[in-house]
Amino acid sequence: MKERLQKILSASGVCSRRKGEELIAQGLVTVNGKKAQVGDGADPEKDIIAVRGKPLGQKPPGLYIMLHKPRGYVTTAQDEKGRRTVLDLLGGVPGRVYPVGRLDMDSEGLLLLTNDGDLTLQLTHPSHEVGKKYLLELDTPEEDPVMGLTSPMSLDGRPLAPVQAKRVKEEKGRTFLLLTIHEGRNRQIRRMCQQRGYRLRRLKRVAMGRLSLGDLPPGKWRHLTAGEVAYLKNLGSIKDRG
Repeated sequence: MKERLQKILSASGVCSRRKGEELIAQGLVTVNGKKAQVGDGADPEKDIIAVRGKPLGQKPPGLYIMLHKPRGYVTTAQDEKGRRTVLDLLGGVPGRVYPVGRLDMDSEGLLLLTNDGDLTLQLTHPSHEVGKKYLLELDTPEEDPVMGLTSPMSLDGRPLAPVQAKRVKEEKGRTFLLLTIHEGRNRQIRRMCQQRGYRLRRLKRVAMGRLSLGDLPPGKWRHLTAGEVAYLKNLGSIKDRG
């Protein structure tokens, strides 16, 4: 059965779908010896698909990784500025994986990585509504930050979906909150705090739906369990607001 070439490349673990489109546009992908064009399809069971002259092998086994991303690392496979990337932390992973979504360089916490292009597309699609929980450390503001961050707010002229927040503790002029969001707008939480005039000192993602960072140390990774993988794959048919 024919599929889009970039989907085949992603499923084969060669690259992400976006990178696949770039390789096709650069003339580096061939189907049965002919240069492919963006938008072309192929049958991976019948056609000979090659990247830079190297035929695709069999589809690699699925890899599903949870990483505790530390601050100071960028969430990308390569960085044009030469900064450290999350892939630098994945020694021992038996294959190539790609980040699912992003955490900015100054943020830390739970990050998923996989070679499953279909799952990545599913989890990063705008319609996906899994709840993502973050631990925030703020300089204690004069007003109630729970009320401030859960009140209606807009970014880039568009209203934000409702968020949930609860106070975790107070400590020496610091307020710790647990915030749950269901969108993934660029630097959303940082921009929300900036809009309210709050000084955000630390931002850590601690859970995505039913997946919890737990006691995984910073800079370390683990394979997801079979149950966790099944849960993520089932998110396309359920809406788990976590």
